[in-house]
Amino acid sequence: MAGRIRNEDIALVRERSPIDEVIGEYLQLRSAGGGNLKGLCPFHDEKSPSFNVTPVRGLYHCFGCSAGGDVIKFVQDMEHLSFSESVERLATKAGIQLRYEEGGFTPRQDSGQRARLVEAHRVAAEYYAEQMMSGEAVIGRKFLSERGFEAADAAHFGVGFAPREWEALVRHMRGRGFADKELVAGGLAKEGRRGPIDRFRGRLMWPIRDLGGDVIGFGARKLYDDDDGPKYLNTPESPIFHKGSVLYGADLAKKEIAKRRQAVVVEGYTDVMAAHLSGVPTAIATCGTSFGDDHIKILRRLLMDQDEFRGEVIFTFDGDSAGQKAALRAFADEQKFVTQTFVAVQADGLDPCDLRIRHGDAAVRDLVASRQPLFEFAVRSAISQHNLDTAEGRLAALDAAAPIVARIKDRALRQMYAVSLDRWLGIMDEQFVLRRVRELAAREHGRRNGQEPAAVPERPAYDPNDPEVLRERELLKLAVQRPALLGPVFDEIPAEAFMAPPHQAVRGVIAAVGGVTVVAGAAEWVALLHENAADEQVRGLITQLAVEPTRSAQEADDRYAGELLARIKERQLTRMIADVKSKLGRLNPVEQAEEYNKLFGDLVALEQQRREWRERGLGSQ
Repeated sequence: MAGRIRNEDIALVRERSPIDEVIGEYLQLRSAGGGNLKGLCPFHDEKSPSFNVTPVRGLYHCFGCSAGGDVIKFVQDMEHLSFSESVERLATKAGIQLRYEEGGFTPRQDSGQRARLVEAHRVAAEYYAEQMMSGEAVIGRKFLSERGFEAADAAHFGVGFAPREWEALVRHMRGRGFADKELVAGGLAKEGRRGPIDRFRGRLMWPIRDLGGDVIGFGARKLYDDDDGPKYLNTPESPIFHKGSVLYGADLAKKEIAKRRQAVVVEGYTDVMAAHLSGVPTAIATCGTSFGDDHIKILRRLLMDQDEFRGEVIFTFDGDSAGQKAALRAFADEQKFVTQTFVAVQADGLDPCDLRIRHGDAAVRDLVASRQPLFEFAVRSAISQHNLDTAEGRLAALDAAAPIVARIKDRALRQMYAVSLDRWLGIMDEQFVLRRVRELAAREHGRRNGQEPAAVPERPAYDPNDPEVLRERELLKLAVQRPALLGPVFDEIPAEAFMAPPHQAVRGVIAAVGGVTVVAGAAEWVALLHENAADEQVRGLITQLAVEPTRSAQEADDRYAGELLARIKERQLTRMIADVKSKLGRLNPVEQAEEYNKLFGDLVALEQQRREWRERGLGSQ
């Protein structure tokens, strides 16, 4: 059995393993002055960098958690290896042949489990890659070709093929000196009735690597119709593979992620390939699991995600409902980043791989370039579920979107989104929207602090003393008592132009009998309205309106009626203008130019009408 690694070889490993380069495989480092470097500590979660590296001394130290040591210690702690295993791993990367006190140049045969499993996966990846050239693998080559990938592309990403035999890989690995228990422990094989059998059979194989470039698992895509397994089968949890903390493609993308300060999260292995080949080399994907906390920690370290260095995380999802749900799940994690987060959703539902096939490389780059802030995407998604052409729909959309805005921790950003929400909804009452958001934000803050959540007040009923409501009542008094004063202008005002629901009900009764231009005596007119009222409440209100005196002297009724009509008409037009502005805010003036221009013309016309009615109302005073 080989013994202790010679001291001079350990020293050589340290010398030929620059600490900044090794640590740079795991996190982004930036100059801290004086020849030192800094980054976000990989051993504890932090918002600003306290992890320092001094290349000239070959040491690192975190002022936040006190972790520190040399390059060997770093690999030990990052990969959970023994001292000897760390030296062996660094030696392999540096091309150093280690010597042992009792065994010449023979590598240790008692290497730890992790080292053995990593080596097994390296050998398995080579085997699968070799099988891609076999006759049986024609189905796999066809699959890749149909998706726009050439042989060189498959080689670059290490894509391989698993034969359909039960023990093809097991036999090969035994021949390379690996024990059955190692193959089972690493997830390359599983126990069968007569011993271990291959876990992956008749599938395309994507090697999954850690940030250091070691193969630690595989993603396998079904190719045959009679394969009753899942579409994608991934390596199970093992001593070296934990799907919740692995990002496919990160080993290839990490340098570009650090350089561009951008990470593009896609959904699958072929999407990563398509993005990289299209000129988006910052693309990565999760491995059979949802994007989670450990993935965020990896990206934050690669992005140097802290206040001084703002970056971008862009999530791309299919345009279907499942993709939108995935994007909204990502929203829940948004505020764990300091950096800005975005969503890029292809409207026609194409993922990056299909998009590249149909429209070329530029379309994939354009998709990423068209990114939308994740907060905005979440808010607009909630709004899109409601009919914004009605007041009721806008209020329902407000109550759906306001909780999302309320969850924004940054108070200034929350305020800005509340203002935008008002504009997107077309409510045109910023203070009303802001109050609603503040109420929900206060409840969310109480929940986070363990307090009993206070009930959010219901939207208040109309205020009977509101001057606008009083003006409505005055107009309805005239409509019931002296309908001839109002003429056809009153009949042009719809029920929804009235703020108070009881007033809307009375206006509806007047419309149902033909409007105020119907010829009838005073008694007959009120009787006709009573007869068509929906219930006793409406009949009672009609009676009140018929007997209450108006606020105008008798001789001034004509002028008073004109003022009321003008003010109500102006208010109706203001609401219509808000509707048009809301619709304009939801249109892209470039992509929907025809509809946008038409609505803009309608807006100009409505604003002109409003000016005229405003002047008419002022003239009647």
